[in-house]
Amino acid sequence: MQRANRWVLVFGCIGSLVPCARAQSLGPVDQLARDIFKQLIEINTTDSAGNVTTAAEAMAQRLRNAGFAENDLHVAGPNERKKNLVARFRGAGKRKPILFIGHLDVVEALRSDWSTDPFEFTEKDGYFYGRGTEDMKEGDAVLVTNFIRLKKEGFVPDRDLILALTADEEGGSANGVDWLLKQHRDWIDAEYCVNLDGGEFEKENGRPILAAIQASEKVYVDFQFESLNSGGHSSVPTPDNAIYHLAGALTRLQSFSFPLHVNEVTRNYFERIARLTSGQASADMQAVAKQPPDPAAARRLSESPYYNSLLHTTCVATMLSGGHAANALPQTARANVNCRIFPGEDPQEILQTLERVSGDPKVKISMVKQTDPEGRVVPVVAVPPSPLLDELTRAMEKTLSSKWPGIPLVATMSTGATDGKYTRIAGIPTYGISCMFFDRQDDRSHGKDERVEVQDFYDGVAFNYKLIGELSSPNY
Repeated sequence: MQRANRWVLVFGCIGSLVPCARAQSLGPVDQLARDIFKQLIEINTTDSAGNVTTAAEAMAQRLRNAGFAENDLHVAGPNERKKNLVARFRGAGKRKPILFIGHLDVVEALRSDWSTDPFEFTEKDGYFYGRGTEDMKEGDAVLVTNFIRLKKEGFVPDRDLILALTADEEGGSANGVDWLLKQHRDWIDAEYCVNLDGGEFEKENGRPILAAIQASEKVYVDFQFESLNSGGHSSVPTPDNAIYHLAGALTRLQSFSFPLHVNEVTRNYFERIARLTSGQASADMQAVAKQPPDPAAARRLSESPYYNSLLHTTCVATMLSGGHAANALPQTARANVNCRIFPGEDPQEILQTLERVSGDPKVKISMVKQTDPEGRVVPVVAVPPSPLLDELTRAMEKTLSSKWPGIPLVATMSTGATDGKYTRIAGIPTYGISCMFFDRQDDRSHGKDERVEVQDFYDGVAFNYKLIGELSSPNY
C-alpha cells in the first residue's frame, strides 16, 4: 500500500490539539501489543524467503490462549507458506458481523540497505524499526491485541467480529482475501469491512492534522507495449527498428493527459480545500469545483502530480526491455505501462485510448492478464466506491473527539491499491481506517529503515479498541 496516495473530503475543522504523553512504563495492554508487534516483525513474511503461515499460526495460538474456541479459528490457504488466519469473536447476533482485515506479508528487505536488521524489532529514539512497522504489521498487532483484550474483559458485542490476517497483498492475489471470498465466503461475510491497510491518519511536524476513512480506490491495470521486428545485422541499420517504434509510442504517451474527471466527492474536496489555501491555487480549486469544471484551472492544478492523480486516470511506463545482442538489430522491444484508472472508467476504453495515443501500428498494446490460483484469467473490473455509513462516521467522530478533539474526519480515495478492492467487488462495503498517525513527510513503507513512532503505535491500539466498542455495542 502507498499511504501518501489519497484524496480528501473534509467533514470537520482543525482545532486545538493536546498530544498524548508517553507513559514512563508500559501497562499490560501496551506490553501485550509490543510483544505481539515484536513477534510479527521477527517472523519473515517476504515472498522470497518468508513464511506467512508461521505468522498466522503464531497469532492463532495467542487467540487460542486467550479463550477463542478452536472452531472459531481457521488457518487455511492453497499455499503451505501462505496461509491466512480467520478468527471469529462471537457476539449476540443482533446485527450482521463486521470484518476487520490486515495483511501479514511484507515486501522484500535487504540487510545491506538498512541501518538495522529489518527482521529484528528495534526500538530507538522514540521509534520502532523493522520491515512491516508501517505496512502493515502494526495494524495486525493492534487487531490481535484488542481481540485478546476484549475477550479477556468478557465483552459481548451485539454482533460477531471477524478478524482476517492474510497473505499475498504485496505480491499477488492467489492466497489471500480473494481466495477466502471464493472458497470460504461464510467465514468472512459481513455487513461491512474495516481495513487497517488504508485511510491515512496524517500528522505534520509531530502534530495530527487529519484522520481518514478510505471509501474508494483506483483500479490497477498493467498494459504491455510490444514492437516486433525481423531484426538483422547492426552494421546495416534501417529506420524500421523495434526500439524506435516503442520509444516513439512511449514519448507520445508521456505528453498525453487523460480526460478530466470531477465527481461529487472530488468537487467537495476542492471546494473545502480552497478555503484553506490562498492565491492562484485557491482560485483554481474553486474553478475546478464548478459545474462544468474550468479546464484551464485543471491544467494548472495538474502540474502537481498529486492533484493530477485526483483529476485523471494516469498511465506511466514502469519497465522496459529490448534487443537480444549488442551487434544485432532488435527483434523485440517491450514496455510495461501501469495505469491507475478512475472509478467508473472502463479498462477496455483505456486500452483503446492507449492505442490511439501510440499512433503506430507496429506497436501492439495488450492488457496484462491477471490469473487466479488455477491459472484462469480474472477479468479486470471497476471497484465500486463504498457509501459512507452513518453508523461508521458517527463512531469515528465520537472516537476521534475523545482522543484528539478538533481533528477533521475525511473521506479518501486511494490512488494505490489494497485488499479492500476484493471485498468491495464482492459486495462488502469496505473502509480503510489505519487508526494511528504517520508523518506525511516520512513515509518509509516499502523503503529502508521503515519505522513507526512508538507513541503513535500505542495510541493506535487505544483508538482501535474504542472504535471496535463503538461499532459493536450501542451502550459502549
